[in-house]
Amino acid sequence: MIGYVTIGVSDMEKAKAFYTGLLGDMGGKLLLDMGRIAFIGESMKGPMLAVCTPFDGEPNHPGNGNMLAFWPGSKEAVDAHHKKAIELGATCDGEPGQRIPDKFYGAYVKDPDGNKVAFYHFG
Repeated sequence: MIGYVTIGVSDMEKAKAFYTGLLGDMGGKLLLDMGRIAFIGESMKGPMLAVCTPFDGEPNHPGNGNMLAFWPGSKEAVDAHHKKAIELGATCDGEPGQRIPDKFYGAYVKDPDGNKVAFYHFG
């Protein structure tokens, strides 16, 4: 279904380091780097995250209400990825915890460019 999702960034090298460092243990790696846009994922045939500097040359702006959500596989992995994101330069936007009893466990950060990122586990 999803080919890739693109977010605007201000510093490509910083964004690539952040997302490859954050998603590496889920199989994410830099797949294609075209200068102002780079694709991160497990393969070019699966869902990817693209980071790019805006085509129009204007500053990037994180979208209000936009969020990337990653499923790392367990509640413990949610906790670990939240911690790793902060170590890589993100800011906390919601500590790990049960959001809906027995259904949804989540944690939230803002990446170095202010884009909202969630880590979640169902069940």
